[in-house]
Amino acid sequence: MRKLLITVLTIVGLIFAGGIVSGVVSTASASINPCPKAAPAMVGEIVVPRGPVAGFCQAQLVNAAKIMNAARDLGIGPHTQAVGVMTAIGETHLRNLDYGDAAGPDSRGLFQQRDNGAWGSYADRMDPYTAARAFFIKATKVDGWKTMEPTALAHAVQVNQDAGYYAQYWTKAEEIVKALTPTAR
Repeated sequence: MRKLLITVLTIVGLIFAGGIVSGVVSTASASINPCPKAAPAMVGEIVVPRGPVAGFCQAQLVNAAKIMNAARDLGIGPHTQAVGVMTAIGETHLRNLDYGDAAGPDSRGLFQQRDNGAWGSYADRMDPYTAARAFFIKATKVDGWKTMEPTALAHAVQVNQDAGYYAQYWTKAEEIVKALTPTAR
């Protein structure tokens, strides 16, 4: 009986220890890179890595690249590209959402643009490039847009309840734009 008890306790101990080791190994490997494995993706001329960049993985970084391309195609440089990325981080964490929130149940897309005619059709608001283009067109119509504080420009376009809300995302947006800006060849 004693031999059986020792055998059972040994087996339980091995299973428990194996679980701990397995948990430590999987936790350690997850902390190395929490992003799913992925080959770099091309979005226009932007090479989008697996990530993380500023805590975002490739799926969200692809959306940031689309925002940057929309701005670039309008002749807008990296500073204001970062304003667009910052705004989309603040609105959706760079996810293209097909639902709104309490403030705007009809809001859609990366920028949570409302169904009020100002942002285009549903398809326009759900297309990251087109939605970003609409954001930047409106931003460039704001007096002083080139020299405004980033959160003030985002607020002027989005009319968020808190004018300073987007500021908390500025550093991440700058990091993303810097990481995704193609280097000269």
